[in-house]
Amino acid sequence: MPPAVRLIRNNDLAAVDYAYAAAADAPVRTLWVAGACPLDADGKTVAAGDVAGQTHQVMRNLITALEGAGASLTDIVKTTVYVASSDQADLVAAWNVYRDYMGSHDVPSTLLGVTVLGYDDQLVEVEAVAVLPTTAS
Repeated sequence: MPPAVRLIRNNDLAAVDYAYAAAADAPVRTLWVAGACPLDADGKTVAAGDVAGQTHQVMRNLITALEGAGASLTDIVKTTVYVASSDQADLVAAWNVYRDYMGSHDVPSTLLGVTVLGYDDQLVEVEAVAVLPTTAS
């Protein structure tokens, strides 16, 4: 079955390392994934003070959450990457790790610095929307 997600690029816009849009043709099953946080299995924040280290944990947790719904990173149509920092270098550090995990599936994404995130010592969070083709019953 072909993938449900089609990434759309536009040569009339600046060249960036992500698609500007994504399309999913119906019928699809849609997943809204809560923000993946840098928590270990005991619910403790990992890699305090380390944006890249936390982003690795966030992406591993995102993959696990997707797998629990029968999906993978290539089913994602949109992400938002939150970094608790006003330092652009921290945002870039998180983005670089995120991009390594996403590979060539360069979905539309928003990267932003925020004041604070929900868990003690948390610096990074990634939320996602994914779609999967529906299967015949």
